[in-house]
Amino acid sequence: MIVIDLIFFLMELCALAAFCLWGFKLDTALWIRIVAGIGSPIVVAVFWGMYVAPKATFPVTLPVRAVLQLIVFGLAAAALYGSGYRTAAVIYAAVVIVEMILSYALKR
Repeated sequence: MIVIDLIFFLMELCALAAFCLWGFKLDTALWIRIVAGIGSPIVVAVFWGMYVAPKATFPVTLPVRAVLQLIVFGLAAAALYGSGYRTAAVIYAAVVIVEMILSYALKR
């Protein structure tokens, strides 16, 4: 179970990195890239801490938590894809799917 938790934590960090990368790779003005590159991971981290984290401020039920995790991880994969890292996005999405299946199957 420790390995699964570690991989899950690494997926969370990768999601934040993907949002950061996406923001800085936008094809727009520098100030927008800076705001998006720094702001998007912060927004996601705050959202995660409020609703998804194990010690969330506003805990949700397990099914809702799983859906929120899938949304965040799916958006992170989309951010990677949109940043031009298509292979990394596909690999990340595959790891997310396998990890979430294992994680929730072993918790029951």
